[in-house]
Amino acid sequence: MKTKVQQVEEVIKTGTTKEELAEIHRIINQFESVIKREVTATEVAEIDKVVRGHEGKLYAEIQKIVDDNRGKAGSLIRVLQQAQGIVGYLPKPVMATVSYDLKVPLSEVYGVASFYHFFSMKPKGKYVLQVCLGTSCYVKGGDKIIDRLKKDWNLEPGGITPDGRFSLEIVRCLGACGLSPVMAVGAEIHGRVKPSKLNEILDSYN
Repeated sequence: MKTKVQQVEEVIKTGTTKEELAEIHRIINQFESVIKREVTATEVAEIDKVVRGHEGKLYAEIQKIVDDNRGKAGSLIRVLQQAQGIVGYLPKPVMATVSYDLKVPLSEVYGVASFYHFFSMKPKGKYVLQVCLGTSCYVKGGDKIIDRLKKDWNLEPGGITPDGRFSLEIVRCLGACGLSPVMAVGAEIHGRVKPSKLNEILDSYN
């Protein structure tokens, strides 16, 4: 049976040049114990998507970001922000690349990525749904919006729809308590949301 590292290598080989493959091997060799322990089948699929989706340019772009920010105050956060801007989130191979090239322990990269709410280690949908469960929204039925999303869209908090269209986050306030219950779709706020109208709202986003 193939190890997880071998599975990752197989995926990566199909979407990179020889130079990029050598660079990725360098990363895999350094963090092999981490990858063996932590990479799941789902993450292998995510790595495949990342590599193919950026046509082999991903790691070169990240290295340029590292070079541009090396030695600057707050360089790790700057690099992670820009890397997330390219990929959309921070998968493990990206964090391993940042760790190696910025000469920062991988544990520190994970720590920063997990501490700050604006970083995500999971893919996000084309539209990010934010459902408020603050006191006012919860009392007026915010939890029922979550229930309807689970039932009709098979969408759990922190999850993403199979087509990549929507991902779901729970928040405590969207600054529109007078319109409870409130839900945001991207930058657009929807107030007094009724579960029965939820599908109609979401169907308007393509």
